[in-house]
Amino acid sequence: MQIKISEKKRAVIATDMIGLFFEDINYAADGGLYAEMLENKSFEFLDAYGDKGDYYCIYDGGYGWKPYPVKAKADMLYVTGSPVAEENPHYLRFVAREDHCGFSNQAYEGIVLEKEKKYKVSFYARSVQYHASVTVAIKKDEITYASSQVVLKSGEAQQKKSWNKYELELTANADIEGALFVITLEKSGIVEFDFISMIPSNAVAGIFRNDIFEMLQALKPGFIRFPGGCIVEGNTLSNRYRYKDTLKPIEQRKNNWNRWAVHGNEEANQYHSRFSHYNQSLGIGYYEYFLLCELLGAKPLPVLHVGLACQYQSFELVEPETEEFMEYIQDALDLIEFANGDVTTQYGALRAKMGHKQPFGLELIGIGNEQWETDQSRFFERYIILEKAIHECNPSIQLIGSAGPDITSDKYHKAWEFYHKESLKKNNFVYAVDEHYYVNPQWFYENTDFYDNYDRNVKVFAGEYAAHPKKLELSQKNTLGGALSEAAFLTGIERNADVVVLASYAPLLAREGYAQWAPDMIWFDAAKVYATPSYYVQMLYSKYKGSVTLDTLEGQKALIKNNIYYNIVQNENTGDIYVKIVNANEETVTVELVHEAGEEIHISEIVYIGDKDKDSCNSLKEPFAISPSQQIPKQRVNQVTLKKNSFTVLTMKRS
Repeated sequence: MQIKISEKKRAVIATDMIGLFFEDINYAADGGLYAEMLENKSFEFLDAYGDKGDYYCIYDGGYGWKPYPVKAKADMLYVTGSPVAEENPHYLRFVAREDHCGFSNQAYEGIVLEKEKKYKVSFYARSVQYHASVTVAIKKDEITYASSQVVLKSGEAQQKKSWNKYELELTANADIEGALFVITLEKSGIVEFDFISMIPSNAVAGIFRNDIFEMLQALKPGFIRFPGGCIVEGNTLSNRYRYKDTLKPIEQRKNNWNRWAVHGNEEANQYHSRFSHYNQSLGIGYYEYFLLCELLGAKPLPVLHVGLACQYQSFELVEPETEEFMEYIQDALDLIEFANGDVTTQYGALRAKMGHKQPFGLELIGIGNEQWETDQSRFFERYIILEKAIHECNPSIQLIGSAGPDITSDKYHKAWEFYHKESLKKNNFVYAVDEHYYVNPQWFYENTDFYDNYDRNVKVFAGEYAAHPKKLELSQKNTLGGALSEAAFLTGIERNADVVVLASYAPLLAREGYAQWAPDMIWFDAAKVYATPSYYVQMLYSKYKGSVTLDTLEGQKALIKNNIYYNIVQNENTGDIYVKIVNANEETVTVELVHEAGEEIHISEIVYIGDKDKDSCNSLKEPFAISPSQQIPKQRVNQVTLKKNSFTVLTMKRS
């Protein structure tokens, strides 16, 4: 087989084309990227029940907490009265009826410590009837693996009804998994506690879990879309994502139940899933999302609520012509001011107060997540109102529209008719339209030409995509075969870089044992994190992106018949040419690369993943079963033998 290398440049590739989509699903934020190790740190958790149009929550402030020892003579009362913050009104009133009583936090599947590493602990406490020390420790099977002690203020040192914040550091004396976080009172007495926190000292910016952050950093993302996803909409308007709640001090960020807490609810489980306590502490809020983008060198792409709760899961909405809808418009304008305003503006001053005097440089905003037009939703009308308001104040902001939840139904076709029609009337009406596709691998193979004939006047954001193999369980769904089909589809996305300007796999993160959705790009538990084959596809597309696509001279159409999918790009700064090739066959295939004008070219580097069965996947036990291999040819060659079931990137140099 032969691939011709052309000199003809086809399309400029956006520098930020390959990015990330972050949503708090599968415990991606609390229990994931957010480095907080404890659950329910503010005693505000809600237990969520219900189904479409009928959701309710029961307060369960003691979730995750137990007396320690279990048979301790103590009472754990979750009370209100004079809290640290009115937004989170409950706190623990701990009544110890004997010495050395305490309480513990389960911390998901248990605390993990690494020997000699340090961990920051903080909490608010108020002595009611207590005059001694408190010990914070990590314990398992009565063995202590880290501990520290602090004397609580009492009497004159503590004003009546005042809270004191205590901070201390734990150092692990050994490696341990599955341990408990324990606070113990030296003597009997009554103490109130709130906002108990434990974060590793190596957390990036004191916020982000280090190993997960490093995985994201290695992808070199061009943008991050946040905070979702369905999280933006909420299953009810009351539990939608209110970004302004996240711009407050951490104690004042109102705890919220996560819409994924009710995923999988049905009559068989009494509309109560095993994830019913999935809550949002909002420890990662909009300031932290913007900071994450800055740390990763990615453009922020926040998604706005448009007055519609999740159209799949709810009937709730705010009518566009009402005063209530004005709140959503103002939220959009205030968000831009928070991100870009100088310190003399209300929200620019707030950003500076939070620690970031310079603007974040927001350029992109998503209008709605996965909305579509109906007589009830009137989404198009909502978009027009928001577009007008945003561009009157901020004409340079680029807006992302929604094409709905799929790319096959009338929802999708109506959306494109709307955006094309309105874009003829008004420049900059929409920058790109967000398309979502969760499909079987074969669809990706059969649609590598999906964008070949798209109208070039309105751009595309491939905002959520992933191959979904059948009959596999959760993390096993991240198969090599699925990743190869995604890589094949991306050859078509990249080849059509003049219409597809942004692309992101979804979802991004999943915690083992806590996942509602699969496949996902990165999996982890309390101790470890591993990449999937889909992760490595994204990484190779990002690393070897190039600046322009080169004309394939229709050659890719001929090779598709042989289950070979490819695209060619060039880095104009170095002159290097990158050929990305998927071999979807169960045997090796030899490919020769030739220059259309007969110039001599040679392969300087070969990087590939694959050479295994298509159902192969990575796991916590075998995190690198499928990972990139590199070869540097010892002599000048212009042909390569592609491994079976593989995705290969060739770096070509001209003599």
